[in-house]
Amino acid sequence: MNAYADLQFAYFNYGENQNRANGAQKDSRLVFDTTRLVLELEAGLPEYGIEAEFEVEFEHGGTGVSMELEYEEFGEFDTEVEKGGEALVEELYLTKKLGHQLELSVGRFYVAVGTLFADYRPTDYLGTIRSEAETRLIPNTWNDMGMQLRWDSPWGVRLTGQVVNGLDSTAFNSNQWVARGLQKRFELVRASDLAAVLRADVKRFPGFVFGVSAYYGGTTRNRPKPDLLKQCDDANPNVVAPCGYVSAPLFVTDAHLSVDRGGWRAHAMVMYGHLGNAAAVSARNARLSNLLNVLRTPVSDNALSAWGELGYNIAPALGLDGNHRLEPYVRIDYMDSQFKPREELFDNPRFERTVYTVGTSYTLAGLAVIKLDFAQRRMGSSAFRPENTLRMSTGFVY
Repeated sequence: MNAYADLQFAYFNYGENQNRANGAQKDSRLVFDTTRLVLELEAGLPEYGIEAEFEVEFEHGGTGVSMELEYEEFGEFDTEVEKGGEALVEELYLTKKLGHQLELSVGRFYVAVGTLFADYRPTDYLGTIRSEAETRLIPNTWNDMGMQLRWDSPWGVRLTGQVVNGLDSTAFNSNQWVARGLQKRFELVRASDLAAVLRADVKRFPGFVFGVSAYYGGTTRNRPKPDLLKQCDDANPNVVAPCGYVSAPLFVTDAHLSVDRGGWRAHAMVMYGHLGNAAAVSARNARLSNLLNVLRTPVSDNALSAWGELGYNIAPALGLDGNHRLEPYVRIDYMDSQFKPREELFDNPRFERTVYTVGTSYTLAGLAVIKLDFAQRRMGSSAFRPENTLRMSTGFVY
């Protein structure tokens, strides 16, 4: 059995409402959060080459229903089942080894896009939180159901191919692009639109891992209702979609790098995404019911993000043994959830954000970690007030 946990303590000098003309108001507030507790169980039958893995995540202290203010919806109160605490099965799959270098998995697993596919534990990254540039645009530790084939080549390259269910486009919006499209609001996962994922990671150089990934899949037929349909004159009333669905394919690609060598640690990633027929998705989402609890702001055709962090272990210079890592670090996150939108959609500088972070991470024996950092977020225009955050986090991995 393995587990990891993360607790957050944060001070903000700005108000929660970031949807104002000049940005958030000045404020002084503290927020504490039991961010996550994740339990992992593994079992297997080595003689048959079969392994099973199960991972459940408890977010924000448990499960329940909470009320939150949604400033993207004019300051309305929304009831959020997932925000009041959540128990979520993130991984549940069986793996069959097909020789020494090839394996096939079936079930729920992490989608092989971005850096959080592999580096999601609090000891894997230097910052107090996961990269905002990544979690702002795509689901945080994106997991879906399907089939995965992984091959470790003799040349130090790992290839991962996946076929999974696609996202639900009703939750796409201006602020977080497709990040809320993960299907978890209903009992059953809709898979009428599937997605294909390809990833290549080069691991042949000690301390270095770099690679690329690509995701392509539909989003229209996974909506809760068949409400994004083509219109035609001879429609058959006895068929759900007599003229077919409006296509809204999602394409996401990234290049990523991880370094852990000679006292240095670093992560970097560049990600680009494109949503086809984003105007049609936006027009239909604007008319969704309030009961669906989604933001009904228009979604952009394109999104872009990039981030990097760099730290160096100074523990040896302070006379500490190998059980200690003390790493001052810097991080930059850039994200634009309305990157080069269609002509009729206003390119709002509010959604272009750069976060500059400096901090220190201390890890004991690779198990316990405590971090402290200061971050300043700047919008795409000087008309918006910068937002400062002082954050401390602590957690463990075993």
